[in-house]
Amino acid sequence: MDPSTLLSELLPFIPAQYVGAVVDWGSFLIATAALIMRYWRPPAPGSRAALIWTVVSAIAQARKWNLPAYQPGKKAVMVPATVPRQAVEQLLDVPPGSTRPGKPPARASAPG
Repeated sequence: MDPSTLLSELLPFIPAQYVGAVVDWGSFLIATAALIMRYWRPPAPGSRAALIWTVVSAIAQARKWNLPAYQPGKKAVMVPATVPRQAVEQLLDVPPGSTRPGKPPARASAPG
């Protein structure tokens, strides 16, 4: 039995106010986590706060709205921090040095 069939069989037996309360609290939790992630900078990769940050980040991403660009131990292109920058540049097929923070991406030709 798939989960949607099971859910449709069980929902008539659950009072509507309880289902509404669960949805309200779930939405509140996701929105609160997304708000926290908006103002909380990623901690250092080895710190104790990194685990809490990862849990709050996962809750905030429950609807795939809040995937942060910078995560502990990762570069902005979402590869492990141990991967050399040259390998990332080759993977992305961009000119050398164009993946440095604060540097605009290099263009192959002038916009036309």
